[in-house]
Amino acid sequence: MNPLNARNIADLADVPRRALLDTCLEAAAASASVFTRLYPDAARASATHADAMRAAGVTLTPLAGLPVSIKDLLDVGGETTLAGSVVLADAPPARSDAPVVSRLRAAGAAILGKTNMTEFAFSGVGLNPHYGTPRNPADREVARIPGGSSSGAAVSVANGSCVAGIGSDTGGSIRIPAALCGIVGFKPTARRVPLAGAIPLSTTLDTICAMTRSVEDCLLLDAIIADEPLAVPALPLAGLRLALPRTLALDALDPHVAASFSTALTRLSAAGARIVEAPFAPLAEAADLNKFSGAESFSWHRGLLAQREAEYDFRVARRIRTGETMSAADYIDLHRRRREWIARMEAELAPFDAMLMPTVPIVAPPIAELETSEQEFFRVNGLLLRNTSTINLLDGCAISLPCHAAGTLPVGLSVAGPAMSDARVLAVARAVAAVLA
Repeated sequence: MNPLNARNIADLADVPRRALLDTCLEAAAASASVFTRLYPDAARASATHADAMRAAGVTLTPLAGLPVSIKDLLDVGGETTLAGSVVLADAPPARSDAPVVSRLRAAGAAILGKTNMTEFAFSGVGLNPHYGTPRNPADREVARIPGGSSSGAAVSVANGSCVAGIGSDTGGSIRIPAALCGIVGFKPTARRVPLAGAIPLSTTLDTICAMTRSVEDCLLLDAIIADEPLAVPALPLAGLRLALPRTLALDALDPHVAASFSTALTRLSAAGARIVEAPFAPLAEAADLNKFSGAESFSWHRGLLAQREAEYDFRVARRIRTGETMSAADYIDLHRRRREWIARMEAELAPFDAMLMPTVPIVAPPIAELETSEQEFFRVNGLLLRNTSTINLLDGCAISLPCHAAGTLPVGLSVAGPAMSDARVLAVARAVAAVLA
């Protein structure tokens, strides 16, 4: 049994790092399509160093010698960043590590490898025709999608290869796979974590963040990769005012998602939380406003598309080209409309400590159904992104917590708030997780 299974980072304080690392490398090597590259020598060196420091009486940092994965859109100095694609195979190597990677190394993390992803991060499903699709470890009988775009990152945590997976979230790419794989994923306010050294999808919406096994572990990783650590207060759940949007967020829920979410709300109410249904009418406008990824990704990809479009995943190329016809005037107007929308949403959120919603409205569907049907792929992709993308549009922060019964398919409960409310959202999430555990 992998020692990471059912353990948080704090539980590993006395575990020898090298032995743990070797077990995790074995798990990673056996995980089909999860990693695009492994760093066994460097990871073992980090773990061995941590053990030597402990033996010398040095107090280790919490992450020292522990395995962490990084999504393959983050630069590692000296190698080409592929972003889940083949069209960048002959691109120049990165000159240096992305700041997030440098911060992980400085904290002593053993970078286990780069994880597979949706090509160029442009889908919430997690399919990848170039490197294969990681199988969701929550179901041993049916090969289900892991969610995307940080697919390999989620599976590396859920299957016990890593204590944390660093990924990105532009419309839900951390929270969607976290929900579908039954782990925790935190999307901070975008401006808090540097984007340098990451291949962009949307310069407006991109966020670098982490998936782990607990709220506390997400808080630990956030303190390492963010520009400034958070001071998260201890909040009792009793008396917290939590908004439940009546618009959009609860539409067309899968029966298992609806039942799991309803049970979670009942438990939170019994513990003293005040769950208040509220209109949140601006959510109905979100889909019409959320067009930044198409325009901004087309700006980055147009030269590559002109030369090598046949090498792209056709589903990704199709989505990138949705931004081809947007004019500069329309793009400027889109930013103005977003600012006005954010102001209205923040006014609705002001009376509440946080907002609750199902992270995604469905459970993970089988991979085969989406590989064989383009129509079904885009239908499912739209459903997966529907709730999560509203938080990116809001410039907000959110965390997905497991809320399903043991032995059933994973379901995520999202705790969300406006920009720079990260500390409060994490404090609420900590209280919620204590009840749902």
